[in-house]
Amino acid sequence: MTKIWTIPGGVHPEERKEQSLQLPLAEIALPKELVFPLSQHIGAPADPVVKVGERVLGGQLIAAAHGIFSAAIHASTSGTVSAIEERPLPHPSSMPGECIVIEADGEDEHIAYQACEDYMQLSKAEMVKRVRAAGITGLGGASFPTAVKLNPKSNQPVDTFILNGTECEPYITADDMLMQTRAADVVLGAELLAHILGDPERVVIGIEDNKPKAIAAVTEAAKGKAIEVVSFPTKYPSGGEKQLIQILTGREVPSRKLPADIGVVVQNVGTAVAAYEALRFGKPLIQRITTVVGEALDTQRNILVRLGTPVAHILAEHGFQAKRASRLVMGGPMMGFALDTPDVPVVKSTNCILAPSKTELPPAAPAQACIRCGMCAEACPASLLPQQLYWYAQAEDFDRLKAHNIGDCIECGACSFVCPSNIPLVQYYRAAKGTLRQMDIERQKSDRSRQRFEFRQERIARAEAEKEAKRLARKKAAEKARQQQADKPGAAKADVVSAALASAKPKAISAEDELAKLQRAVASAQNRLEKLQQKHDESEDAAQRDKFSAQLKQAALRLQEAQAKLDARQAIPAPAEAVAGVAASATTDANDPVAAAIARAQAKMSMPPAEKLQANIDSLQQRLAKAEAKLAAARANDGDTVAALQAGVDKMNEKIAAAKQELAALAAPTAATKPEPAARPTAAAPSPAVPPVKAAPKPEKPDAASVAIAKAQQRAAALASMAPRDKLHQQVKSLEGRLEKALERLAKAEADNDDNLDAFRTGVEKTRARLQQARAELESEQ
Repeated sequence: MTKIWTIPGGVHPEERKEQSLQLPLAEIALPKELVFPLSQHIGAPADPVVKVGERVLGGQLIAAAHGIFSAAIHASTSGTVSAIEERPLPHPSSMPGECIVIEADGEDEHIAYQACEDYMQLSKAEMVKRVRAAGITGLGGASFPTAVKLNPKSNQPVDTFILNGTECEPYITADDMLMQTRAADVVLGAELLAHILGDPERVVIGIEDNKPKAIAAVTEAAKGKAIEVVSFPTKYPSGGEKQLIQILTGREVPSRKLPADIGVVVQNVGTAVAAYEALRFGKPLIQRITTVVGEALDTQRNILVRLGTPVAHILAEHGFQAKRASRLVMGGPMMGFALDTPDVPVVKSTNCILAPSKTELPPAAPAQACIRCGMCAEACPASLLPQQLYWYAQAEDFDRLKAHNIGDCIECGACSFVCPSNIPLVQYYRAAKGTLRQMDIERQKSDRSRQRFEFRQERIARAEAEKEAKRLARKKAAEKARQQQADKPGAAKADVVSAALASAKPKAISAEDELAKLQRAVASAQNRLEKLQQKHDESEDAAQRDKFSAQLKQAALRLQEAQAKLDARQAIPAPAEAVAGVAASATTDANDPVAAAIARAQAKMSMPPAEKLQANIDSLQQRLAKAEAKLAAARANDGDTVAALQAGVDKMNEKIAAAKQELAALAAPTAATKPEPAARPTAAAPSPAVPPVKAAPKPEKPDAASVAIAKAQQRAAALASMAPRDKLHQQVKSLEGRLEKALERLAKAEADNDDNLDAFRTGVEKTRARLQQARAELESEQ
């Protein structure tokens, strides 16, 4: 005979289980509307995968699991999704939560379930995957995702598997009815779950001795199986997970530990049957057995009810008399909770709907002061100190609550049941545990924020240290170079400065590279405009469309700016003489980018003004043709860029008109100075025999490039003769002047609300940063 151990504490409330066992298991009519809360299990709420207006079938997935500790939700009948909104939840807090509402069509169509006759041949990983996909959770009341329990850590070998058929709560007989009517499926489910867990040494089905019919049925079904069916004396709360483990194995689960840590896994008999149906017939969890009991009902029995069925519909099917009822309770009288409204639905953890009369379960008496009798400590099955926990919960002393292991409280209600002062102790514990959970969440958020801040500070400090090290290395290298140059006999000090200036000169960009860069900018801007237009057209949200419209306007302006730069660059002709001159200059002195720049500038300056204007007009006309084509396309598509494109076309027309006017003004004096035969004598024309007298050549003005180069050479020569500290002083003075001019330009831009205001601000900041760096270097030299 199997040895049975005892548990500390416990009580013997009036069972009253016979009230719901007089009638056989039955079904009720489908309701017109079903409600599926997205959070009806321990862990994260599920994510909806259906939309309002969509028709669904029974067994179809309507909400997918979100993370490991979550469970999928399936429609329990066919119908149309009428809403996804907040509805009252079956929870002690009575707070609303997001729910999927399905309007049943009465046809009760289901998806084609994928049955598997050889389900025991599947791999264990595939079995766990199918259990998870079926949305199965613990049906004993805790509603813990079953797939997580069936997949313990590799360092937690399981040697004992217990199937819980205790059902110690008064009134509730859902598991009792399941074992009486489907004992064979219970045994098959036990074998299946044990196989997934690696075939533990011991498989036990534990049942209290107040269920003789269930014990007989399960014992008969388990004949010839490696399964023990063990009955033990009735005592509340022997159905608790940790208490049942102690009764059947003698082991105690340590504080803040799980049964798997001592090699034991416990599942409810209803969970085992649901897992068997999922693997054998491919059926998800869409219904369960629920006890409907209480003297305020005309009919008391167990029913096979679809998940999502409103409690009000169930009460109406059983002749509920609201005037006789003292309250509505979901669950049993010990661990259940009162319902504020019958509009809440049946969920996966709903094992009982209790509608007691006022004499059967009278309202709770007013709470009195604690008399320190100690009866609550004697009744506690977890060997806690309920009286101390009560005081600390009242005082919100959370540190002492944790020190007294409030987390080990299973909220069985035994302490409240024996309290002579009628203090609702469990309510205090529930509130305190909820506050502790919220505090843990806030602490974790705070820890993550602190870690991010510390990492950022460390990264900034590391970057500053690297910059300082590089600056010191550059300074050391410059000092070493100056020392080496000074040690050379007859070496010119200006060479060091010349070398530094040469290395600091920007590399010249060829015309082809510049043109290619501008073309890439135009293509990129055009591509971004097209993508934004596509997102705008596909967006269904009005707010998103407004956002995309604003971005479209900005993208159109950027495209116009890029196209204008490209057209301006393409409008600059390259005369053959200038090209030849640049080529020759590059051949003779390829290492002199300054000379090459002078040659290009002189070639551009050699073009006649009329040719320059005509080339500019041709380029503007080409751009105008393209802009008008884009404007016509935008008008045809009713695009949001019509206004921006129209502004660009108008602006281009103004530029063309101004250029033509300038060209006409340039040609007018030439025509006016031509000699007219009737007005001027022919003697004014030079004779072919006499060579014309050449006018004295005007002194040529030095070109701007030559002047700039001369000034740069003079500054370089002056810097070469300066000491390092004087050079830094000169640099600081120059930067101060540049900063003053930059601030003046910024002030003017702010007053004019210039479009390039950000660019002016960036220039000021960069100049100020360079000035600060130069001042720091100057101070280090002093």
